[in-house]
Amino acid sequence: MSKMKTGTDLQEQVQRAIDEMVESGTERGLQVAIYERDEQIVDAVAGVADPAAGRLFTPDTPVYCYSVCKAAASTLVHMLAQRGAFDYETRVAELWPEFGAHGKEGVTVRHVLNHTAGVPGIPLTTTIEDLCDWDKMCSAIAAAELWWEPGTKIGYHAYTFGYIVGEMIRRVTGQPISQVLHDELSVPLGVEKELYFGMPRSEHHRLAVQEDAPMPPDFQMPPVPPDLPMFKAAPMSLMPNAAFGNRPDTLAADIPAGGKTSARAIARMYAALLGEVDGVRLLTPERLREATTAPVSGVDEVFGMPTTWALGYSIGVPGGSPQSQTAFGVGGVGGSFAYGDPATGIAFAMTKNRLANDFNAVTKVIGLVTKN
Repeated sequence: MSKMKTGTDLQEQVQRAIDEMVESGTERGLQVAIYERDEQIVDAVAGVADPAAGRLFTPDTPVYCYSVCKAAASTLVHMLAQRGAFDYETRVAELWPEFGAHGKEGVTVRHVLNHTAGVPGIPLTTTIEDLCDWDKMCSAIAAAELWWEPGTKIGYHAYTFGYIVGEMIRRVTGQPISQVLHDELSVPLGVEKELYFGMPRSEHHRLAVQEDAPMPPDFQMPPVPPDLPMFKAAPMSLMPNAAFGNRPDTLAADIPAGGKTSARAIARMYAALLGEVDGVRLLTPERLREATTAPVSGVDEVFGMPTTWALGYSIGVPGGSPQSQTAFGVGGVGGSFAYGDPATGIAFAMTKNRLANDFNAVTKVIGLVTKN
């Protein structure tokens, strides 16, 4: 991929594509940021961040894009491991002794990162207010029982991932994960106003306001087995939607299974994983290889679909070809997605504020990238 072709041409193609999505009514507002090596080659925005106020999307508008920011939590773990705070075979209970209750003493940092820990569920009595109570959630997870022997099966730890990773980080650093994110990623990368877990309430006015995508008139919910373990992993009332993502308490709380970011902030993080960006390189090449190769694959024990995870990042991209298997990233509820690809040097992010049930918008724009 030549810089000449990806530069102006790709910027224009992406801008045209997202403008069409907004003009057609498919999307309300979007951001796309793409780095090639250390250079940002696409910085495109379209549409409205806050329809009530008429506020437009800008490149620095933060978006609550849910699990996209799991990648930032994982990156912090790798940075601490790189400094020798622990390694991937360290047992979580060595850092957080209470976690070892009810047979969980064998869960390692590796198991947590690749979603094989066997602790995917939170109590079915959990409320949104509970999610905002760090100590309460950590106590509930410490008291949980294993769903499977650690390392033997894979299943998405939708909520628990963030609290387990965040409490490990807190025990090692003495700081909440939002502070560590600020100090170790947001400030060094120059995106301290664009990348958050818990976001100060004084900044909420800058966020994109979320809305649920309207259901098509002929939409029919696909059949779901009533015994799907997903229904035991969390109460259905906590399935993320626009109302959840616009609440001041969830926006302000550390719920690090999800976070708030602009496209350019999270793309910049991936670029700084792949190489050096303005003097900042987050991981050594050897550490990045260890984090993103030798993934674990299988049928997800929670959601019942095929899945592939390396250490804190999924492998592949939506609608991706076999060539995309060098890409590592995380998508979020609503259809936002970000990834890095060491084979091409591309770091990509799309964030949006209309919550769809698919990654169609991302797939369309990634298609433009791969054609170039």
